Amino acid sequence: MGPRGGDELNRVVRGINYGYPIVSNGDHYDGKKIPDHDTRPDFEAPKAWWTPVISPSGFIIYSGQLFPEWQGNGFISGLSSQSLVRIEFDGENAREAERFEIGDRIRTVKQGPNGAIWLLEDEKGGRLLKLTPKAKLQGD
Repeated sequence: MGPRGGDELNRVVRGINYGYPIVSNGDHYDGKKIPDHDTRPDFEAPKAWWTPVISPSGFIIYSGQLFPEWQGNGFISGLSSQSLVRIEFDGENAREAERFEIGDRIRTVKQGPNGAIWLLEDEKGGRLLKLTPKAKLQGD
């Protein structure tokens, strides 16, 4: 979770400096500007970032069998975005591939032992949601 604007997804490598608070794709909460990453190539830029923010609260890399097309994809739960964000990786690069609007703040995301994706809301009593593939009806 970044400053005001500029949530980042970084590939963490020992000894690498990612620049904050010297650079960011957001600004300080008091409104002071922070230079963008592209102004300082000596710092490692994020692989993906969000402005406006998603307020990430949890992250998994999916390895289950229920959604084989998503194996190796990342999933980020979002507080302010009230969504689940799917991330595709391509070597050293990452990008937001899809966003599932849930309509409530998502506190965390987990993968269950059978490959289902579980979400925990932190509003409206904190619902626990289990995501599984939609069953196809005959004739579909």
